[in-house]
Amino acid sequence: MTQPSYSRGRQDPPLLTQTLGQAFDACATRHADREALVVRHQGLRYSWRQLAEAVDTHARALMALGIETGERIGIWAPNCAEWCILQIASAKVGAVLVTINPAYRVSELDYVLRQSGCRWLVCADAFKTSDYHAMLIELIPSLATHAPGHWRSDTLPALRGVVSLAAQPPQGFVAWADLAGRAGEVQWPAYCARQAKLRCDQPVNIQYTSGTTGAPKGATLSHRNILNNGLMVGHSLGLTEHDRLVLPVPLYHCFGMVMGNLGCITHGSTLIYPSDAFDPELTLRCVAEERASVLYGVPTMFIALLDHPARAQLDLSTLRSGIMAGATCPIEVMRRVIDQLHMAEVQIAYGMTETSPVSLQTGADDELERRVTTVGRTQPHLETQLVDAHGAVVARNEIGELCTRGYSVMLGYWDNPQATAEAIDGEGWMHSGDLAVMDEEGYVRIVGRGKDMIIRGGENIYPRELEEFLHTHPAIAEAQVVGVPCERYGEQVVAWVRFRQGQALEADALRDWCKARIAHFKVPRHFRFVEQFPTTVTGKVQKFRMREISLKELESRAWCDPDRSGT
Repeated sequence: MTQPSYSRGRQDPPLLTQTLGQAFDACATRHADREALVVRHQGLRYSWRQLAEAVDTHARALMALGIETGERIGIWAPNCAEWCILQIASAKVGAVLVTINPAYRVSELDYVLRQSGCRWLVCADAFKTSDYHAMLIELIPSLATHAPGHWRSDTLPALRGVVSLAAQPPQGFVAWADLAGRAGEVQWPAYCARQAKLRCDQPVNIQYTSGTTGAPKGATLSHRNILNNGLMVGHSLGLTEHDRLVLPVPLYHCFGMVMGNLGCITHGSTLIYPSDAFDPELTLRCVAEERASVLYGVPTMFIALLDHPARAQLDLSTLRSGIMAGATCPIEVMRRVIDQLHMAEVQIAYGMTETSPVSLQTGADDELERRVTTVGRTQPHLETQLVDAHGAVVARNEIGELCTRGYSVMLGYWDNPQATAEAIDGEGWMHSGDLAVMDEEGYVRIVGRGKDMIIRGGENIYPRELEEFLHTHPAIAEAQVVGVPCERYGEQVVAWVRFRQGQALEADALRDWCKARIAHFKVPRHFRFVEQFPTTVTGKVQKFRMREISLKELESRAWCDPDRSGT
């Protein structure tokens, strides 16, 4: 009889039943004098005891701001020490941290703050080309004229104030440096009483994923979801308190905040941020100077590290392992990572935000071919099945939609029961939309993505969302978006555009218009202006034909030259 495409992970190590705060306190007590967090670009180093003191101070300060259990706090900033402190502090007072992409612009920020009902927002002053203060004042003009915590905005009725990480923020913002001073307003017994009432199955994080219907959805994750996923990923890597993990990936995404931050908390490992955003030279020097043993990244990051001239001059021999995720890894890149970065035990991980994120992972002892042609086997305490269009489990070596069930599946999409019901079926299976094949030994190979999702440099881009955005331009009558392969970023975005009668634009002008309104990674690299789209007899747009035509036309061009990308 043919074996079905179903697998169940091991049942060890046991799942944690702690809250994030309880797990952090246990780690800080156990490893008090060991180094916990190193933030190179800020020149900061914390022992576990020092980090615990900072967390408790800011947690009490959050209570002083009036934040109640279950209320949402947004974080809109690049990687920094304050990000890590807020993640743990907010969890310890029962708040739900809304992690906001640092590349978001006004319209995207407005949607996330409104949909989540954020009470307070913590933001950086600026990052790259983004002036966060200016965007917030544009969004909420009354911000600069009212006392923090006392103003009301018709635009964002739930929001009560904004904390800035700047040393001297504009009028109306609370300075992070002043926040600690409010901790004394909350007595220690009240703080402890708040924590004692928390449960591990309560929500602790909302992460927004691009939506196929145009609006992002807030995947709501519990303490149990993300704490255990950090534990399981770290367990597969063999993390211990002696490991030093360099984390160049962004914290707003599960890769950083769960696999990185919580992976270290559950194993007592030292966490190191090399810079506020990925920089290959700073990352390489960080690995060498901090004597790191573990390194995370998406394939494009590893390619940049391997090709950087500083690599050959630095001693990277302390590295042993790491995670490569976010896109398929070419076999030659994996070989170079093992040979030139000394990461003999590097592993591939697969998942999605809705599964906290990792549901499948290769092992340290898997042969090279397994690590480059599959995404591994089912993680502990989880189940995987591949189903056909009718929900029936397909046989091994047949293509089916990948589904996950177990502790890691999200609580649901925030305030969106319809989308939740569409994603998680009545038996608790989270449907990924990805097409995969499972072999006889349970290894899974991703063969396609449903819903035409594009992955550019580890960032998920849904064409429908981008198409609806392009349709807001007054000159555009219709837009269709596809992804094409790119050696550096995995994929790049191509937008086919049909203008309204009598309207026209140059590609650079349209690209600039996009850059001012959406995150940089969503901005199309290429535009193709057409009078009509390839369609079926019934008028359905044939995106596969659009991809074929785009690829053929781009073959002779340096269309993926990063110096020409502009993004």
